[in-house]
Amino acid sequence: MSNEDAKTIIKRKVKSHLPKDWLTELRIVYRLGMETINGIKRTGLMNIAIITTMAAILTIFGAMFRSTLSVSSFAKEFGNVLEISAYLSQNANNKQVISSIQSIEHVQRVQFIPKSKSWAKMKKELDLADLENPLPDTLHIKVDKPENIEAVYDSVKKINGVEDLNYAKDIAQKMQIFNNVVSTVTLLIIVVIGFLTIAIIHNTIQFVIQLKKDEIEIMRLMGVSNWYIKTPLITQGAIYGFVGALISLVPLNAVQNGLLKVHQFFMIPSPVLATNIVVFVMFIVAIGFGALGSYLSVKKHLQV
Repeated sequence: MSNEDAKTIIKRKVKSHLPKDWLTELRIVYRLGMETINGIKRTGLMNIAIITTMAAILTIFGAMFRSTLSVSSFAKEFGNVLEISAYLSQNANNKQVISSIQSIEHVQRVQFIPKSKSWAKMKKELDLADLENPLPDTLHIKVDKPENIEAVYDSVKKINGVEDLNYAKDIAQKMQIFNNVVSTVTLLIIVVIGFLTIAIIHNTIQFVIQLKKDEIEIMRLMGVSNWYIKTPLITQGAIYGFVGALISLVPLNAVQNGLLKVHQFFMIPSPVLATNIVVFVMFIVAIGFGALGSYLSVKKHLQV
């Protein structure tokens, strides 16, 4: 028996053990895959321009998104070290004031600094003469989260025995504003990237449809189902998005390394799983917008 006869017998045995439905589905999947590949081949050198353009805009998105996570981490870490300084009046009942502050929601810790200790430290640093201690007793109030500082500040201000309050309010507000600005810019970039990606893919798929116009017309006449015609074109857009995101990982890695060095310099931990989150979101955005651009083009130019 020749090798060709043996191969034929094996193929028949394999096919006999596979349900016909499975074979049909496999053939359909294979044909859809081949149609997608043929569509990419028909696009020719345009593929390079499309993918590099998508990689560029995805790199901008990834870099901004990753930077936003770092800025948020810096803002949170800075807010965590902020403390409210409460200065007590001369006749204040220190224990009662401390107890009242500790009962306030979001207060994490209250540290008592006697005026004698503060005065001794100041005299040592500034080499002051022997003067009467003008400083009040001080409480350092630690809040659980930066966003709760203002609420705790307002509550402590109402307690009897608290003469004055202070914390780096302006710096905290500016840091929060900066964080909000970066987040807003990132959101706008996502919108712009979505528009550009959809426009690029839309025009590309329109070009492919024109190349396949006669072939599509023949498939219609043969009674081929709508989804069989549409699926390869939509998949082609998704592939463009995937490959573009894959290429953008190279410059994004450089951005990640740079941000890690900044975190190390300021001794602030990098956000947990920040890179994984950015990569995951970037691929979802790229594939989603790529497929959406194809779908809109198919819907507009193919009345099937």
